[in-house]
Amino acid sequence: MAQNVYDNQEFFKGYIQLPRQVRGLDGTPEWQDLRALIPSPKGTNFLDLGCGFGWVCRWARDEGAQSVLGVDVSENMLSKAYGFPADPCVTYVQADLETYELPLDKYDIVFSSLTLHYLKALPELISRIYRSLVPGGTLVFSVEHPIFTAPRNAKFVEDSEGQTIWPLDSYLSDSPRTTNWLAEGVIKQHRTIATYVTILLEAGFTLSGIIEWGPSLEQIKESPQWADERKRPPFLLMKATKGISS
Repeated sequence: MAQNVYDNQEFFKGYIQLPRQVRGLDGTPEWQDLRALIPSPKGTNFLDLGCGFGWVCRWARDEGAQSVLGVDVSENMLSKAYGFPADPCVTYVQADLETYELPLDKYDIVFSSLTLHYLKALPELISRIYRSLVPGGTLVFSVEHPIFTAPRNAKFVEDSEGQTIWPLDSYLSDSPRTTNWLAEGVIKQHRTIATYVTILLEAGFTLSGIIEWGPSLEQIKESPQWADERKRPPFLLMKATKGISS
């Protein structure tokens, strides 16, 4: 079963104070780049895996999706999603993505934001996503960048010259990493960029977009606390497509 840190009350108390939860997509700095990777949702069946508060579900519906399903393992997350005005075309399901079964040839777009790096059985899920997409369908997702997840002690340090650096180590070792982020003992699955690409290709996808995301200079002017994020990318954004003849 996937680790469900979001129903840890200590974790969740800190999590709901993050700008991306207080302000939604307006407080999600990588959203503009993610959105550019997503095909128009108009008229589509849209699936959001790890939907959280349902921000992207509601966005997809506002953009014209004919049906939207959000899936999340966390009761706390879904309680927040249900707190927004109901829409009969937007539904939510509580489920473990490690084992959640998806219907065949159902979805035009599958989306996931900062969720897949928590999952052990990612290759199996990606294969299920591939089968659930209609021919020509698209998967768009973000994860914490492997440079971010690799270190045993994931925080900036000062070198001998007083410069702030990111202490990269064990990058090539695909394995769990335990961090103390908002709560103790949060487990993330570190994978290299090559591993993510290989998982997609072996499932049958064509890689059609990749962004090693960092804040723009304009964003840093607006939010100076993001300046160090230019020294290493915090997020990896990927887009993969299923062939028309699949």
